Amino acid sequence: MATTIAVLGAGSWGTALGMQLARMGHEVRLWARDAERAEAMERDRVNQRYLPECPFPESLHATGDFDAACRGAEHLLVATPSHAFGETLDRITPFVTAETGLAWASKGFEPGTGRLLHEVARDRFGPEIPLALITGPSFAREVAQSLPTAVTVAATDPEFGQAWAELLHGNNFRAYYTADLVGAELGGAIKNVLAVACGMADGMGLGHNTRAALITRGLAEMRRLGRALGADDHTLMGLAGIGDLVLTCTGDQSRNRRLGMALGQGRSVDEALAEIGQVVEGIKTAEEVMRLAERAGVEMPIAEQVHGILFRGWNARKGVQVLMERDLKPETD
Repeated sequence: MATTIAVLGAGSWGTALGMQLARMGHEVRLWARDAERAEAMERDRVNQRYLPECPFPESLHATGDFDAACRGAEHLLVATPSHAFGETLDRITPFVTAETGLAWASKGFEPGTGRLLHEVARDRFGPEIPLALITGPSFAREVAQSLPTAVTVAATDPEFGQAWAELLHGNNFRAYYTADLVGAELGGAIKNVLAVACGMADGMGLGHNTRAALITRGLAEMRRLGRALGADDHTLMGLAGIGDLVLTCTGDQSRNRRLGMALGQGRSVDEALAEIGQVVEGIKTAEEVMRLAERAGVEMPIAEQVHGILFRGWNARKGVQVLMERDLKPETD
């Protein structure tokens, strides 16, 4: 059945999800923070900044009016960067009900606290509002182009998760659902930090062996933190974990990987960000991952090196050497 859905955030990912929902026959209101850009998108029927080659479906409409996007919408989907998640919740609160619930596609943690985003939403809305996260290996451009994609919908309520999977599912887009929000959120966030590491190694020309080692040992770090925080290990071995990790660490559409490559080639963080021209979630996430790891008493040497390189002026080549010279240990914990 066709429904009205507000998608809040008109970056590449929010736009791509809005397009997928519209292709499934839903009426989609895509909100952009910049009213002039929203007007241009509605006029030109394309997000010229992020997805210029992907025309909008007929039932997707862009707006710069946040309240108009939300008012009367049957479903609400937040697709802003994670650092803007709390601010977006402030604005969306009057429109959230037990019937609409709240879904998001943001990947990261609350800045300054390391809290998972579902914890932020739960504190804001209480247990009566169902929550869901859409995550998994999904480059926005490929979703917008309707190339085959599979994602996971993690939800506090099984029926709510299944409902969102059904809204998205079809037309080369496959959606699974799970109750493990912790694992899904950890996988979607930590992979950005590990992609920076892989990008740095590739930028330095360290070869495929190095990349494979970083992905595999990075997955071990992800699972280690997941166990400490109560995640289901099956989630981290699925689409939301290893699936998203492999995609982000190997695909050149990944902004986090591109940041790492630029750093590995000797450019500064500021130079790399100017070249990429979009939010790179792995930077802020690196701080919060280390905050979480310290709180949980979990060792995450790859994430620690990325954090040190981004925030403490550590040398990237020295970081590789430090990782290679660590003490011998069994492969499995």
